[in-house]
Amino acid sequence: MIRSKITPLLTAVAATALLAACAVGPKAPDAPLPPSASSAFVSTPIGTANGAVQTAEARDDWWRLYDDPVLDSLIEQAFAENNELEAAIANVRSVRATLSETRGGRLPTLSATASGTYSRQSAGSIPPGQGPGGTQEELETYDVGLETSYEVDLFGRVSAAIRAARADAEAAEAAMRTVQIIVAAETARAYADACSANAQIAVAERTISLQGRTADLTQRLLDGGAGSGLDVARAQSQLASTRAQLPTLRAQRDGALFRLATLTGRTPAEASEAARACTRPPQLSQPIPVGDGAALLARRPDVHEAERRLIAAAARVNVAVANLYPRITLGGSLGATALDIGDLGDEDNFRFSLGPLLTWSYTNPGVAQGRVNRAEANTDVALATFDQTVLLALQETETALTNYANELDRRSALTEARDQAAEAARLARLRFDAGADSFLSVLDAERTEAAAEATLAQSEALVTTYQIALFKALAGGWEA
Repeated sequence: MIRSKITPLLTAVAATALLAACAVGPKAPDAPLPPSASSAFVSTPIGTANGAVQTAEARDDWWRLYDDPVLDSLIEQAFAENNELEAAIANVRSVRATLSETRGGRLPTLSATASGTYSRQSAGSIPPGQGPGGTQEELETYDVGLETSYEVDLFGRVSAAIRAARADAEAAEAAMRTVQIIVAAETARAYADACSANAQIAVAERTISLQGRTADLTQRLLDGGAGSGLDVARAQSQLASTRAQLPTLRAQRDGALFRLATLTGRTPAEASEAARACTRPPQLSQPIPVGDGAALLARRPDVHEAERRLIAAAARVNVAVANLYPRITLGGSLGATALDIGDLGDEDNFRFSLGPLLTWSYTNPGVAQGRVNRAEANTDVALATFDQTVLLALQETETALTNYANELDRRSALTEARDQAAEAARLARLRFDAGADSFLSVLDAERTEAAAEATLAQSEALVTTYQIALFKALAGGWEA
């Protein structure tokens, strides 16, 4: 008898499954790659001619090319303690949890119920002649059961929602990798800025020492009756001008140390003493490996994130369209209902149900189409963003390459200028000592030498800054 009742239900379920297997639901549009992405490449890198870069595969642990243990330890500390990176990692966990929740749509839901009621029907609700006279009957009712339901993904709504959630999770992971790259690059930059400021302070102090001796000499000459007050005033003025550079340089160094402390999860008072004592910016002993354009776009997490956002937006078009169609749910329940808790195990109190449920929420057509149009517009936004991200990645890399290569050439020229200025100052002092030239020539030569030294020190700092900018553009560091 039970079988005769179940057979029609199974037939309906089979028909529903067959319908689901044969139907073709709406598909999310494929996201075509923008022309700039399909043909993008970094041409022969600027800087290969002067040995600045090489076409070997780019390094993830690029900071180790500096062979600086202090820098290695600072970046390791930043990876472990940086608060922005910690927040990005937590965001990844949150989005992954959302993905797990969305994946649950593929599985049947199961719930257990148990209830007990004590009730009495109102006498006023009993029609005349249908109920017993006198006191109304009081009843106890007990029920236990299991209920399950499963949505047949006939039009791909659940699958599309899962694709969107998975793409969101992958985009969050790419965003986290972008934060890692920024943390590594900014930590190295802050350390290099502190070292460069100390190097410029050392140059200024050497210049002050030299100009101080010159000022003392002019004062002794004046005291001996062989000099002039004009020479003394000029020498003292030049010395004071150089001394005025020191406070600015010290402020730059302290600011870099404070940035470094924040990046490594420390307070400014806990700034690295090793970085404070550094007197030379990190130096490379080999050309920078840059790889090729295809590898660059594959490495850049911002490009990967934009791609995942595009996939998620396209999947949500599918979700919006699928919501226009009916939902089919297979459900069933199993349990027992009795008037006495001890009778719940009796066979006669056993109950069950099984069957499909068809629901179709037919909203205002304008509202439904508006949702679809909004999802399609969001896809267009994501596509344009992806295209722009690719272009910006190439722009950033080429800009970093040209800045670095040209600053190397500038540094070479400034080194020669500094050497010639030092030689000119030496000769000017010799000619002054021999009485062949005025002291004004000495002052002018020393001023030129000091300016050349300071400019060269600034160029050394820029070389390291552009190196780090190039490493950042090459997207190294996140795999570590």
